[in-house]
Amino acid sequence: MTNTELLVALIAVAVVVLGGGAALLVRRGRGELPPPRDLDAITEEYIEHPEHPEPHLPSEDEEPPFEEVPADEKDQPAAPAAPTTTVERPEPAQGRLVRLRARLARSNSSLGRGLLAVLGRADLDDAAWEELEDTLLAADVGVGPTTELVDRLRTRVRVEGITDPEAARRALREELVALVDPTLDRSLALQGPEGTPGVVLVVGVNGTGKTTTVGRLARVLVAEDRTVVLGAADTFRAAAADQLSTWGQRVGVDVVRGPEGGDPASVGFDTVKQGLETGADVVVIDTAGRLHTKAGLMDELGKVKRVAEKQAPVTEVLLVIDATTGQNGLRQAQVFGEVVEVTGVVLTKLDGTAKGGIVVAVQRELGVPVKFVGLGEGADDLAPFDAEEFVDALLA
Repeated sequence: MTNTELLVALIAVAVVVLGGGAALLVRRGRGELPPPRDLDAITEEYIEHPEHPEPHLPSEDEEPPFEEVPADEKDQPAAPAAPTTTVERPEPAQGRLVRLRARLARSNSSLGRGLLAVLGRADLDDAAWEELEDTLLAADVGVGPTTELVDRLRTRVRVEGITDPEAARRALREELVALVDPTLDRSLALQGPEGTPGVVLVVGVNGTGKTTTVGRLARVLVAEDRTVVLGAADTFRAAAADQLSTWGQRVGVDVVRGPEGGDPASVGFDTVKQGLETGADVVVIDTAGRLHTKAGLMDELGKVKRVAEKQAPVTEVLLVIDATTGQNGLRQAQVFGEVVEVTGVVLTKLDGTAKGGIVVAVQRELGVPVKFVGLGEGADDLAPFDAEEFVDALLA
C-alpha cells in the first residue's frame, strides 16, 4: 500500500471514530459495551479488511438506540400501591345466641349432662340430690342459688309426683330460667341526657377479652345503624390501641388514642368530646385492665369515669368477665363494683365451658344483669344475653 492510500484509510477511520464516539461513550458509561480498543489496532484491522461495512449512524428522524435515564430517577424503588380499606357490614345481633346453643351441644357441657343424668333416674334419693348440688356448685352457680334451686326442685318432684325423666327435665328448665331471672332489663343505656351520646365504659382485668369485646360491641352498634366513637384509654398496654384501631377501621368507626403510657383519663375526656362534636350516637371507652388487686389502678379507673363525665354522663359501665375463671371472676366483679357503678356484665369465653353457673352468681352478687355473652373467636361472636336461650343451650 502506498503512502497516499494509507493516508486516505486513516482519514476514513477518524471519521468513523469521531462520528460514533459520543454514542460509544454513553453506552460504555452504562456498562453495555466493553472498553474501547486501541486506535492502532482498529486502523490495522480496517486496512487489512477493506470490505468492512461502515457503521450506521442514526439520522435526526430516527429513534436513538438508547435513552438516557434522568439521574434523579435512577435506582428509585417503585411507589407502593395505595392501601384500600374495605368497610365491613357487621352481622345483625338478633339470633346470635342461637349459635351458642349449637356450640354448647357440640361441647357436651358437663353442667347440662350432669343435671339431666341425675334427674333422669327412677329413684331420686338423698344421694342423688347431693350429687345434683355438687354439679351446680362445680359450675360456679354459688352456694345460695344452688340450695335454692335444689330445694325448689325437690318440692316440685314430691308435690307433683314427677317420675318421668322428661317431666323432670321440664321442671329443671323452668327452675333454671327463674334462677337466671328473665325479668331483668338487659338492654343497653345508649341515650344520654339532652341529646348527648350514650357513654359506655368497659372495664375488667387483662386477659378477659376486654378490648376484643369493645371492638365487637362497636360492630353490634354499627349493625343497628348507630354512629360510634371508640376510645383507647388502655394506654398501659402497647398493643391495645393498635388492636382497637384495627377493629374501628373494619367498620368505619373513629378511634381516639393517646401516647403510650399517657393519661387514660385524658383519652376518655377527648373521646367523649369528639363524640359530642361529631354528633355520634354512642361513645365506647376501653380502659386499662391490670390486676384488680392493685388499688392505684382501681383509683385510676375511677378517675377515668369522673373526667369523662365532665363532658357527658356515663350511661353504662360494662364489666367483662372470663367465664372460665369461675369464682375468681366473681371476686373481680366485687372489686370493680366498689370502684365504679357496674350496670351490666359481659361474659366471654362462654362456649364450651362447664362454668355457665357464673351467670347466676355474678347477677346475685352485683345485683346487675348479664347483658352480653362472648360465643367464640369470630368478629360477630358477641350476642345479647337471653335467659331462656341460655338455659336451653345448657340443656341441649
